Amino acid sequence: MRTRLEPWTSGTSATAASRSAIIYGNWLTHGSQVENDAALSCVRAALDAGITTFDTADVYANTKAETVLGEALKDERRASVEIFTKVYWPTGPGGPNDTGLSRKHILESIEGSLQRLGTDYVDLYQAHRYDYETPLEETMQAFADVVRHGKALYIGVSEWTAEQIRAGHELARDLGVQLISNQPQYSMLWRVIEDQVVPTSRELGVSQIVWSPIAQGVLTGKYEPGAEPPPGSRATDEKGGADMIKRFLNDEVLTAVQRLRPIADGLDVTMAQLAIAWVLANDNVAGAIVGASRPEQIESNARASGLTLDDEVRGAIDEALGAIPETDPAETTSPSTRVV
Repeated sequence: MRTRLEPWTSGTSATAASRSAIIYGNWLTHGSQVENDAALSCVRAALDAGITTFDTADVYANTKAETVLGEALKDERRASVEIFTKVYWPTGPGGPNDTGLSRKHILESIEGSLQRLGTDYVDLYQAHRYDYETPLEETMQAFADVVRHGKALYIGVSEWTAEQIRAGHELARDLGVQLISNQPQYSMLWRVIEDQVVPTSRELGVSQIVWSPIAQGVLTGKYEPGAEPPPGSRATDEKGGADMIKRFLNDEVLTAVQRLRPIADGLDVTMAQLAIAWVLANDNVAGAIVGASRPEQIESNARASGLTLDDEVRGAIDEALGAIPETDPAETTSPSTRVV
């Protein structure tokens, strides 16, 4: 694990904060799947592994995840860690003002996030999805005000299309703030950003902070074709994990994933490490978000940041997976209406 912080740019022209290449995320693992003591142990393991960047969102476990992360980091020197959070999805009672990217929701949500996280500012405040019901100008003005008031250093987006990123970046520039990142799903199996989002982002100096680099755990190889999911795995979690992973749980995909095992074995790495290293090999990827339910998972996955994959290995991965990966850029979408 490289512990020296590197610039956000990852080959782009943007100038922004620093971060660890492996980012610890607590989407389904804090405040829901894992008891608080285990969650705190995972954060400590991340810090011990040289991870300094932590990603969360107000909607995760309906605000509980932010609270747990704030508690875990309360004794850390604030300048030594980077905290990211997000806004869009419903929180609280789910009323009409409790969702979306309106000025009211953004300005109220940042206050709640800061209180739960126990900090005066976040390093990156992200639009969790695109809001079709609020004018983009209103959204970006609100984000700009959050930055000007010192409550966030930079702004980012998540799962925006290339056109949406371009429009948001232009407005942010006109407002004098920096939109530095997009947070998309990206893995060996889910490559929908490669055709349009990545080229546009490179042009604009925007980097990707990718989530699900091991495809909800499928790329660990623990799900085998023709077999029931392992007990306690994400595929058995009815709180949300099973929903997200089901698109990958068919024998055709699982058989292809098993063909990656000899490649990982030949490099003397785990399949998860191979998957994380693969996304980091993309020069537009600034960091990969990993979660964990046990500290040892963090320790293992953190080692992926030091793994370099040459052209031969990447070619072998593509051959093993064949036509399995999803590449359609139309799959890069936000919901057309808010979910309340």
